[in-house]
Amino acid sequence: MRGAEINTWQAVQTEVLRRIRAHIWRPGDAIPHEEALAEEFGCARATVNRALRQLAEDGLLDRRRKAGTRVTLNPSRKAKLDIPVLRVEIESKGMRYFHEIVSREVAAPPLAARARLQAKPGEEHLHLVALHMGDDAPYVYEDRWINLAAVPKARKVDFTAISANEWLVRNVPFEGGEIAFSAVVATKRDAAILRCAQGDGLMAIDRITRRAGQVVTAVRQTFKPGYQLQAQL
Repeated sequence: MRGAEINTWQAVQTEVLRRIRAHIWRPGDAIPHEEALAEEFGCARATVNRALRQLAEDGLLDRRRKAGTRVTLNPSRKAKLDIPVLRVEIESKGMRYFHEIVSREVAAPPLAARARLQAKPGEEHLHLVALHMGDDAPYVYEDRWINLAAVPKARKVDFTAISANEWLVRNVPFEGGEIAFSAVVATKRDAAILRCAQGDGLMAIDRITRRAGQVVTAVRQTFKPGYQLQAQL
């Protein structure tokens, strides 16, 4: 690839990946310094830095201060998981989307939720229970706590007009968090909500997002039987 063609961090990343996959740079090899790559590609050093930083986050490069950058000896690829907007996901499957709020209250979380939220005793959060539907059939049942100290605007949002899932994705950027996947057996309550048989296998996703050192939201989403999660490698 000619230098004039490599003027974005994405283009730099593509070329670096090509060299790794073609074994021009083999596992364990040191790659040229950022200044040398910037000169070769005809771009800014910051452009190279961003491309290499992303590849390091993906597990393909090992970057050490003063020691330079090497191709990882045992390269790994991380699955990329975006927080889906459930309306978009359901509509992309050709189904009509609808959601309803089962309950809404401002309250102090119980002990288990308080630990996830890193909340102080008595600190109020917005608790929302919602059901997302596809073609009038339950798709996912959602139990969510929103930290009003981190997202005070949530107190006045009409979540019957837009789901908390979509509103948070669109309006509240996050800096990190945790996600856990579980296979669960449908309880009597789950079966009644999701219109499935008691004892059916279900997927549950527990997710916490953070911003500026605060938990933004903690949510458990329990999906209908047969749900499949897809991610990019």
